[in-house]
Amino acid sequence: MPARVLFVYTSADKNLLGSETGWFLPEAAHPYYVLAPHTSIDFAAPKGPNPPIDQSSVENFKDDESVKFLSDATVKEKLANAKKLSDVRAEDYDVIFYIGGHGPVIDLASDPVNAKLASDFFRANKITAAVCHGPAALVGATDAEGRSIFLNRSFTGFSNAEEEHVDAVKAIPFLLETKGIELGGKFEKADALFGPKVTIDGNLYTGQNPASAKPLGEAILAALKKQGKA
Repeated sequence: MPARVLFVYTSADKNLLGSETGWFLPEAAHPYYVLAPHTSIDFAAPKGPNPPIDQSSVENFKDDESVKFLSDATVKEKLANAKKLSDVRAEDYDVIFYIGGHGPVIDLASDPVNAKLASDFFRANKITAAVCHGPAALVGATDAEGRSIFLNRSFTGFSNAEEEHVDAVKAIPFLLETKGIELGGKFEKADALFGPKVTIDGNLYTGQNPASAKPLGEAILAALKKQGKA
């Protein structure tokens, strides 16, 4: 039986400045097409169906996978039928994967339902993965001792320098790099802005930015194959 993977999207469609936000297209599309041939994938979001997409990502990413994702009938059905996070059980899945975009910093980071779900995955030693701003969804997650899952672990995510570069520091409640370090994490980043970077520490799998989404998907697939689940 193939591994079951849960893609979690934001339901937030506005940032702190009132501008449109949502989930970021390539961060879903690229890992989806890595994993879909080998796994069973469900979609979920705090509010369930039709999580909002960040339109800037549609305009800026015209690669084959991103374009295909938007017109893919199976993907459309999964988005239209995305589960509410409150209806999801960690025991039904092998992997949780948080899609980025600024949205997760707005809603998932402070959502107690999400914090419990992420904690349940992590405590069960299941792959707990997130890309770009997705790791913001993990700031409330704790291990079996009640400590932050960032404590003494290496992680990556959208860096402070990248946030400054896209002039979005004031659009979100906190900077991901800073928050993870405050929680005791060891932040890693690519040598160049927006360069690919994947960090794996135990069952915590993180990717830095949009360029890291596909390699993160590949790392998850490699781990599932090693476990005999893909």
